[in-house]
Amino acid sequence: MKEPNHKYIAGLVIRAQHEDSDAFAELYGLTYSKVLHYAERYLRDSYLAQDAVQEIFILALKNISKLKEPTLFIAWMNQISFRVCYDLSSQHLENYGAITDPELLEVICDDKTDKNPELLVSRKDEYDRLRNAIEELPSHEKQVIVLRYFNNMKIDDIVDTLQISKSTVKRYISSGLSTLKRNLSF
Repeated sequence: MKEPNHKYIAGLVIRAQHEDSDAFAELYGLTYSKVLHYAERYLRDSYLAQDAVQEIFILALKNISKLKEPTLFIAWMNQISFRVCYDLSSQHLENYGAITDPELLEVICDDKTDKNPELLVSRKDEYDRLRNAIEELPSHEKQVIVLRYFNNMKIDDIVDTLQISKSTVKRYISSGLSTLKRNLSF
């Protein structure tokens, strides 16, 4: 399905901001499939994804009047989708109780056993440090790091999900990992 142009969407957003429920219903219809697809890929649980989609659109409806640039509606929805899925995933994994990809630890790991994240991360405070360090990343890097290392998504899947180039995904991973390594001092 071809995505409508941003000018058309902006017109719908402006109408929705003036409490036109038909305009919001059309925005919902235009974006529902994309939001559901993102949530399913991110959460890897269709029931949890449906809950996420419901929360995403409730937040969008409640906050659409705060969107200052209507042409950025799709980007705004992507941010809401990420935040809701990230929060649900965090709750579901009990604050990152399980890192699903050991590659993250290997990348930021120091060979010194007293600083080996595999040993340190087993303690709650180290999980909290990692979670907090990820929270401090710029949103685009955080999103890619979470998709890659906590959701075990392949780079090509991240490209499809976020609709950005492969080189951009790789750049975000590289800069995010560098920042994590520096901030965690492993």
